[in-house]
Amino acid sequence: MNHFTCVQDIGDLQSALQKAKYIKENPFADQHLGKNKTLMLIFFNSSLRTRLSTQKAGMNLGMNVIVLDINQGAWKLETGRGVVMDGDKPEHILEAIPVMGSYCDVIGVRSFAQFENKADDYNEVILNQFIQYSGKPVFSMEAATRHPLQSFADLITIEEYKKTARPKVVLTWAPHPKALPQAVPNSFAEWMNATDYEFVITHPEGYELDKKFVGKAIVEYDKEKAYRNADFIYAKNWSAYRDPNYGKVLNMDKSWTVDTRKMALTDNAFFMHCLPVRRNMIVTDEVIESPQSIVIPEAANRVVSAQTVLKEILLEL
Repeated sequence: MNHFTCVQDIGDLQSALQKAKYIKENPFADQHLGKNKTLMLIFFNSSLRTRLSTQKAGMNLGMNVIVLDINQGAWKLETGRGVVMDGDKPEHILEAIPVMGSYCDVIGVRSFAQFENKADDYNEVILNQFIQYSGKPVFSMEAATRHPLQSFADLITIEEYKKTARPKVVLTWAPHPKALPQAVPNSFAEWMNATDYEFVITHPEGYELDKKFVGKAIVEYDKEKAYRNADFIYAKNWSAYRDPNYGKVLNMDKSWTVDTRKMALTDNAFFMHCLPVRRNMIVTDEVIESPQSIVIPEAANRVVSAQTVLKEILLEL
């Protein structure tokens, strides 16, 4: 694996899941692969689980780990071409990237959608510049349109908890006071579509996702119908994708909050969320604290997904 940005990069899913299972059972077995190798993690945006889990994964593999916060511990970076740099950004990303690449062996990048230019967001301008100019293997720690390490961890978790060979998995929109990217729902949909699960997406009118990510999923606007007989409920907010409302909050309809009444429609479904989660907006206290909530094991599997990907990259070095 040279780069990791989407489900296609992981190869055969069943093989990837077996590799993840081995790593979970033997987290320190491959430290020789990372000896004298440096992992650089670059954050344009805040992080808790991604930062800690990926650092842990690198250390489990014997790597040296450097973490750089672009907006706190470094010069502010200009990312646009043809810009007269007379503002508060003294360094251009096209000089910074090859310098970073010279200091490490593998690079992880976290850079959210800006909601300033839809084409730039969906063309993954920042992530692709790292791939083009760093000269090193690059993996996404969440980009403008996808969060593949999260989605891989989600898949690992579903495989661990599923009670039937082909579970019904429901991705549901839920209200949030801020405009959030479509990266997590896009990515989750992409990974679920790569399985043979029964996969349903439910959301209010106006929150339709890009069709290339929706894929073969069933889109159901009636949330109660979507919930019925579900085995997993995956809640996530996202802002509008369609023009002219790209990146906007269209409503905060709290009837979409995941609560015990809607969960009662399911087949005793497990509740999932990528975290952080706004309680009593996305999900009620009762649901997230219930025995069916698996958000903590899901977060713990972030180490497993990151370590599986890093191991595959190291094997190619």
